[in-house]
Amino acid sequence: MFIWDPMYYLYALPALLLGLWAQMRIKIAYSQAQQRPAPLSGAAAARHILDSAGIQNVEIEAIPGNLTDHYDARAKVLRLSQEVYESRTLAAVGIAAHESGHAIQDARAYAPLTMRNAFVPTANIGSSMGMLLFFLGMMLHQNSLLMTIGIVLFSCVVVFQLINLPVEFNASNRAKAQLVQLGIINAEELVYVKKVLNAAALTYVAATLQAIMTLLYLIMRSQGRRN
Repeated sequence: MFIWDPMYYLYALPALLLGLWAQMRIKIAYSQAQQRPAPLSGAAAARHILDSAGIQNVEIEAIPGNLTDHYDARAKVLRLSQEVYESRTLAAVGIAAHESGHAIQDARAYAPLTMRNAFVPTANIGSSMGMLLFFLGMMLHQNSLLMTIGIVLFSCVVVFQLINLPVEFNASNRAKAQLVQLGIINAEELVYVKKVLNAAALTYVAATLQAIMTLLYLIMRSQGRRN
C-alpha cells in the first residue's frame, strides 16, 4: 500500500539519493582501484592479515558472484568473490582486508559484532513481518494492535542497522591500518583503498537512513489513522 503513497517517497527520498550517490562512488572508486596493481592477490592479502593477527583457524574460500565477499562467523570462513580472491589489485586487497577485519573482530570478541550477530534473527523477522503486519492492521479497520506490533518489529531493523554501522566502520579502519602496517600497500596506494572502503561505508549509512525514515513513516501513518 505504501508504494502508492506519495508521502512515503518524501520520507524515503533522502536515503534513496544517498544510496544512489554511494553506488556511483563505489563504481568509480572500484574501477580506479582495479587499475592499480598490488603485490598480493585478495586471498593472499587476507591470509597474511589473518596469520599476522594469530588467526589460523579461519579458512578463505572463493565464491561466485560480484562483490559477494563476506565473513561467516559461524563457519569461521572468509568468503571472497572470485575476482577479489584472484586479482592482484588495490581493489581486491582492500575488500579482502575489510572482510579480514570482521574475522579479527570475531576473534577479539568485538562487542558490536557480537551484538549484531545476536540481533540478526530478530532483524530478519522485523524486516519480513513488520511492514506486513502494519499494513494488514491498516486494512483491518485500522487495527491498532497489529499496527503497533508491526512498528515494534520494524524497529528491530533500525536497531540492527545502527549496530551494524560501527561494525563496518571498524572493519574498514582495521583493514586500512593492517594493509599499511604489514607493508602490503604504501601510503600513496592507501588513497585508492580508502576511496573504495569509504564509498562502501556510505551504502551502510544509506541503508540505516532508509530504515529510520521508513520507521518514521510508519509512525506517522499510524498516528494519522488513529487521529
